[in-house]
Order: sequence, then structure tokens, then C-alpha cells
Amino acid sequence: MNLLERELHYPLGDQLPAPGETIEVAPGVRWIRMSLPFALDHINLWLLRDRIDGVEGWTVVDCCIDRGEAREQWERVFETQLQGLPILRVIVTHMHPDHIGLAHWLCAHWKAPLWMSATDYYVARNMTSAGGMDNAAGGDSAARFYASHGLVDPEAVAKIRERSHYYRDMVPALPSQYVRLMEGTTVHIGGRAWRCIAGYGHAPEHIALYCEETNVLLGGDMMLPRISTNVSVHADEPEADSLRLFLDSIARFRELPADVLALPSHGKPFTGVHRRVEQLEEHHRDRLAELLAGCRERPLSAADGVPIMFKRALDLHQLTFAMGETIAHLHLLWHAGQLRRTRGDDGIYRFATR
Repeated sequence: MNLLERELHYPLGDQLPAPGETIEVAPGVRWIRMSLPFALDHINLWLLRDRIDGVEGWTVVDCCIDRGEAREQWERVFETQLQGLPILRVIVTHMHPDHIGLAHWLCAHWKAPLWMSATDYYVARNMTSAGGMDNAAGGDSAARFYASHGLVDPEAVAKIRERSHYYRDMVPALPSQYVRLMEGTTVHIGGRAWRCIAGYGHAPEHIALYCEETNVLLGGDMMLPRISTNVSVHADEPEADSLRLFLDSIARFRELPADVLALPSHGKPFTGVHRRVEQLEEHHRDRLAELLAGCRERPLSAADGVPIMFKRALDLHQLTFAMGETIAHLHLLWHAGQLRRTRGDDGIYRFATR
């Protein structure tokens, strides 16, 4: 446990649900943990006891990527954890593959509707459709975008360009219909009211859910205890001020009770959300200060800024995240007027103090 984590409290200690099993973490809420084939090697999914139109069953929150191992784990959950009841609804917090990948399969298997934000539904639908836009992790537009911010290594650019099907490999399809969630929507699950809290910067329109009766927050990726949420600028919105959107979004979690139980998409259930917001603000403030100091010495591209932001070796998957996040930090300083941006004869954007 690192120093920051010691300022948080983990009510379940080191307890984790075994593959295909669940742990009750709050009244009517059960925790599923599935593996991912990335450096971030797991995702938390949630089963909420529910009743819709008089039918008893469960609501699922988030789904995992579409791969055989995840389907097998879900099948074990179906057999042993549902108490013989059906899944009635699938809620997806946002459109990233580990959250939405198996939504099409779960919804079809149980004839259950998909609930999520409109923005994330239509972005995901575009990215899964034939001829849909390139995605943040790969494709020609992503390769050109990262190159314009200084990533000029031919091998890296070529590999990014080749990954045009990266999203569709993990999210091969999407339900053709959905129910819209948005800021302030109240979802009644098992007789309890859950309020939707929209968040921005990590995904187009991320939906967290808060239940006042049980004082539980389903925070998705907006409130993680151990790692900082990735906040990136992508090729499809190249001028975005994503980090400002993210910081403004997480500040709203201070409106919740100090002892709210946060159920994150990665990591363990924890309390200490107010302190975690402060930690994330401090983290990004430090990274901004480091980049600003670097830009005082010489104009920096985002590729120049990556080793300032990230002190460890990065594989290609991590490098795309690191590039997007470095651009997000430079853009906050640029939009705030603390940096000026120029584009050189080589086509690369660089940032310098005024």
C-alpha cells in the first residue's frame, strides 16, 4: 500500500472476489472482479438486486471486454451467483471497452435493455460500425494526431496506424437500442433511488451513480483509489481541455457525505472520497508545474513532455495513453493562457511560456 492509499480506508481489507464469484459490499450490491489482459489487469463489475415491473432479478453495472475468458466467468456467475433470477437491465458507466465490451452479449442473452449516456452510446456505436471513425488507440487519424504532437518514431507511428480495429476487437457489437442516462436522472433499482452524476474528461459523458439511502457511490473510472484516471486529448477532439473537465467533475464528489462508500471500477471499495479528490488535484497540480517548468527552459512537444510526466518505461499501449494525458496537461495550461502553442515547419505542435 502506497502512502496515498494509507489516507484512505478499505472496509474489506484485502478481500477480493474469486473468479466467477461475488462478495456483498453493501445491501443488495455484489462485487464481481474480472481479469483484463493489460497492465491494468482487472475490472470491477457490480450486481444490484432489482425488481422491474414486478419481476425479481438483477441489474448489472459494466460488462468487461468481449473475450472468451470473460464470457466463461460470466457463465459461472449466471450459474452460481444469481439465486436463480434473471438479469433485468445492463447499465454501462461509459464507452471504454472494459466497460461496454460484453454489453451486446449480456443484453441478448437475458433480453435485457442497455442503459447509458447518449454521448457514450453514440460514440461507441460509431466506433463499432463498419467504416466507423478511428479510435483513440489506433488508426490513421490517431497516428497523424500523435505525430503532430511529436511522436515521430516510425515504428511506433506505424503500429498505431495498424491498430485501426483495436476497439472493435474488444467491442464487436452494440445493442441497437438503449435507455438514456444523464445528469440528475434517478434510477430506481430494487426499491432504492440512485442518482446519476455525469463526469467529463475521461470519457465523453461518464455516468456515476449515488444511492443516498445506502450512502454508496458507483464511481466507475471517475473515482479510483490507487491509480489516477487517464485523462486524454484524442484525435477526434484535438483542441479539448479534457483535464479541466475532469477536475471540475471530480470536485463535485465533495458534495457527497465524507463517509460515502466508493465502489470503483479498478481497485478495492474504499471510503475517503473527499481526501481522494484532494490527492488527485494535488497529483495533477504537480504534473502541471513540472510541465510548466520544462516549457520555461525550451518549447516542448507532448512527446518531449512524456518523460517529464512518466518516469517509467512504457509499452505502446501505455504510450498512447501517456501521449494523450500529456497533451491534456499542456492544453489546460494553454487554454488558461499560461502557455502559447506554435506549429513548426515540421508540423509539430510545441508549447512555451509567454
